[in-house]
Amino acid sequence: MNPDATTQTAPPPRGLNIVIVGLMGCGKTTVGRHVSHMLGFDFVDTDQMVVEDAKKTIPAIFAKEGEEGFRKRERAALLALKDKRGLVIATGGGIVTQPENLPLLKELGFVVWLSADVSTLHLRTSSNHERPLLRNNDPEGTLRKLYEERKGAYTAAADLKIQTDDLSVQDVAYGISESAKLHFRHHA
Repeated sequence: MNPDATTQTAPPPRGLNIVIVGLMGCGKTTVGRHVSHMLGFDFVDTDQMVVEDAKKTIPAIFAKEGEEGFRKRERAALLALKDKRGLVIATGGGIVTQPENLPLLKELGFVVWLSADVSTLHLRTSSNHERPLLRNNDPEGTLRKLYEERKGAYTAAADLKIQTDDLSVQDVAYGISESAKLHFRHHA
């Protein structure tokens, strides 16, 4: 064997957490809180971690540091969760845009992509003015563009995809809880 040959290392073991990804408005925080209650896990929102760490709102972070600064803070929040267990983690919608985050999401635990039609997402986000990427004349068009740009990364990250349009929060939370239990049983 050649001592200079690179050896393939096994991926790190999967964490015992549930990580929820998806575009803004898909229900990550609302559903995540329900799942955490159902399973007795703690709930963490990476956007909230970033806000608390920066002591600024997300729009203020975008205004001062740009999207790049926000993404660095978002990655730091993920890294801070690396050795934690028993969490439901709601992530920011763009967390998958940084390729180095994809293996980290998997390492953190069971990854669920909550998806919805763009028209549903637009309806759910239209009254929230705290979303810097939607502060323009065509927020629905922006959501459509973001969905197209990110769907491949969501697919790569996710162990499970749930289309949330016609499901209640309780139904989605139940589906995640039951699927996570099976996942943890098979990956323990």
